[in-house]
Amino acid sequence: MQGNLLTQEYIQAIETELQEVVSKAGGADLDVFKHMLAYHMGWEGEGSGRKATGKRIRPLLLLLTCSAAGGNWENALPAAAAVELIHNFSLLHDDIEDNSPLRRGRPTVWSKWGIPQALNTGDGMFTLAHLAMLKIKDTTDSQTVITAEFILHNTCLRLTQGQYLDIAFESRNEISLDSYWAMIEGKTAALFSACTQIGALIAKTSESTRENYRRYGHFLGLSFQIIDDILGIWGDAVLTGKPAESDMVSGKKTLPILYGISQKGTFASRWTKGRITPEEVPFLARQLEAEGALHFSENEASRLTQNAKEALEQAHPSGIAEETLISLTNYLFDRKR
Repeated sequence: MQGNLLTQEYIQAIETELQEVVSKAGGADLDVFKHMLAYHMGWEGEGSGRKATGKRIRPLLLLLTCSAAGGNWENALPAAAAVELIHNFSLLHDDIEDNSPLRRGRPTVWSKWGIPQALNTGDGMFTLAHLAMLKIKDTTDSQTVITAEFILHNTCLRLTQGQYLDIAFESRNEISLDSYWAMIEGKTAALFSACTQIGALIAKTSESTRENYRRYGHFLGLSFQIIDDILGIWGDAVLTGKPAESDMVSGKKTLPILYGISQKGTFASRWTKGRITPEEVPFLARQLEAEGALHFSENEASRLTQNAKEALEQAHPSGIAEETLISLTNYLFDRKR
């Protein structure tokens, strides 16, 4: 119960901080620009509200890490806003790159305002993220600010590298599991590990403790992406906010698909013949499950979640925030299909 109350307090503080940062995008003749940012964040427009904002997992992870590591979580609020804005910047561009018409059950920014304005909105969000991170100068020393910004900039590079691989792999038939791990380490795990690393940094932990928190975020991010891969084939579109067939139709090289290809069975035989149509997806999803892809992927997610828990334990977290981190870790693994 205490953990739930803590999470609610953090989420409310995150939303307030995010809205303050995004308000800086306004000005003369900029109402629509600011609205596009607010729309993507889930605050405005048709269908706005809790479902449209998303769960704010990354900023929550940063604040909980800071608190569990013995720091004042309020000092980390600007950093929490920064990582969430970086995440949403990547989603704005990702929607364009994947030609996705929906995000969290609503039309994407590019589908409402066009690709040029959506790109500009994403660029604006990227800039606001770094301006937000600089606000930690008010509550910490200059070296911490520089280190936090270095982590964030390096993470942005890794995000774009991971996204490059994700797109490039769509047109390649043969992808190794090593290549898959490199891809998701960039596109997903990098930002998770940045959240836990920056949270521990602001809490003034030792380098060894910060490294254990980084490892926790790294393994958690890998597991998170595998669960997303599972949802991308067997998920409920009502819960995920996007069509379940999108990953197969677009040729995404997700873990279940790579496993299915490696089995050289019915699924692999069809996959090598060219693009999958939406009508074929239900049968191929059942075939993938029959060939063991779902079981394999769930086992990998379970293994990585356990690795995350072990790294967290080695960081020696404490207090209610520790309990909440463990609960969040379990929740992310147990997300409903």
